[in-house]
Formats: sequence, structure tokens, C-alpha cells
Amino acid sequence: MKVLGLIPARGGSKSIVNKNLVDLGGCPLIKWTIDTAIKSKLNRVIVSTDNGEIANVCRNFGAEVPFDRPKDLASDDAQSIDVVLHALDVLDEQFDAVMLLQPTSPFRTSEDIDLALTMIGAGSSVISVVPVDGTHPARMKFIEDGFLVDPPFVEEVENMPRQKLRPMYIRNGAIYLTGVNDLKNRTFKGAKSRALVMPRERSLNIDSEFDLFIARAMLDGGLI
Repeated sequence: MKVLGLIPARGGSKSIVNKNLVDLGGCPLIKWTIDTAIKSKLNRVIVSTDNGEIANVCRNFGAEVPFDRPKDLASDDAQSIDVVLHALDVLDEQFDAVMLLQPTSPFRTSEDIDLALTMIGAGSSVISVVPVDGTHPARMKFIEDGFLVDPPFVEEVENMPRQKLRPMYIRNGAIYLTGVNDLKNRTFKGAKSRALVMPRERSLNIDSEFDLFIARAMLDGGLI
């Protein structure tokens, strides 16, 4: 199976200004994903960006930036699926699948990527997830007129031990590996999606200044 690794890196981040180039551990955030992807068994790794500065930085770190992403695919409303389909349309190669590697997940490893590559043969996609643990949906509440209201999927009794709740998982944003046919149907998940379960320490997704603070603290504390 021939798999394209695609790193999306638009220049218009609002939550953290110039987020893809912000410092994490002495290098730009995006370098973590570039290094990991290049070390993996992906057949080709590219960066899709609309920003010249990001493109130059990525090239300096050994990444391929084969085209400029159109501005309409770099807006706040642009969807990742359209970014992937654009790349497939303009590249001079045919691929069986695409792995989307968001730079906001810096702590995934090349081993995580390679494991996903071995898993897709038994499904149409592989999506990385992390256990929700204490934030289990069965413990969640709606608020109506200031009062707590239980959802239909509430735990059997209030404050059940976490170990007695059916384990649940949430996408961590680190890996989306999908066959091209499913991508053309505008889905990352496909009909049969395998779960790549990752540990909490490798599942951090940097969407805010607080997340960035946590990432830096993890590095300083030797957790990564």
C-alpha cells in the first residue's frame, strides 16, 4: 500500500499566533511532526501550507512543500478533508491512502505512525484515540435553568467508580489514516475504522496557550 503523509499547516491561527512556528523544546512546533513523519515508513511526506514563512521553515527541516495551498483552503471555515483532496488532485503521484498528521500533536512517534500503517489492511481507516478516563460521558450533565440534568446515557448511580463504566475513547488528533476511496466520499472514518489507542502523554493536542504550557511542562519534567 502506498501512503502519503500530509502535514497541514495554515498560517492564520487565531488561538496561538503563528502556532505552527511557536517554540516547543527549542524548535518550531511543526518540526516535531516533520521529524517523526520522515523517520516513519510513509512513502512520501509533504506539507500543505498557504504561508511562505512556514514553507521555508519546513523545507529547512527537510520537509517537501510541493505546492502553495489556495487561500480558500486556509480559512477558519476550511475543512481538513478538502485540504487532503486538494493535495491528491495536484500531486504527480497516485496513492492508496493518506495519513493526516496535524502539527498540533507533537508527541506522536514514528512507531505510532508505523503501527497505524500495519493496521489499515484490516479496515478502511485507522484513527488514533485516547481513553477518556475520568471525563467519561456517563458522568456529564446538561444545565437547564441553572439545574443539572442527566443525559440519556447517564451512569447507573451517581458517582459510579470509573472502573465500572464501559471504557470510552476520544479522537486525539494525532493520526487519521484513510483510504483514498473513502476520502473521495468525504470521510476520514470510512466504513470500518480501526482504533489506534495511544497513551495520554502522547495524545496532547495543542489548541490553546494552556495546552502549550502543558506541553512545555511535560518536556521540562521529562515526561516526553
